[in-house]
Amino acid sequence: MSIRRASHAVYDTKYHFVWVPKYRKAILSEQMSGRLKEIFREIAEQYEFDIDTMEIMPDYVHLFLSAPPRYSPAGIANTFKGISAREMFREFPELKRQLWGGELWGDGYFVRTTGDEVTSEVIRRYIKYQKHAYKQLALF
Repeated sequence: MSIRRASHAVYDTKYHFVWVPKYRKAILSEQMSGRLKEIFREIAEQYEFDIDTMEIMPDYVHLFLSAPPRYSPAGIANTFKGISAREMFREFPELKRQLWGGELWGDGYFVRTTGDEVTSEVIRRYIKYQKHAYKQLALF
């Protein structure tokens, strides 16, 4: 990611987003994860977002991206969460049985911009090694 241009702006905005499925359920299988990545890429292309790094874990999502300044962080999160939920429920109807409230994503999200102490490289490494460090606790 580097400096980008829009019709009336030159920008270098980078956001690290994290959000979870409703009730923090570990429901995002590898198949769902693959499709979700495709959906996120389609959304990014449509809205002129530039996804640098993403990772889908069974119980949370990481996105590190650049977005034009016309979009607020809340607008970016709502765009990704809203469109992806609609598509995932359409393509994976079994999700509705696991999430009785009819919502795929939890209401909140985390967002951070990169800056002096949290560099882009720090976030890239953090996301890259999440999958290797992740271990689901076995209850039985």
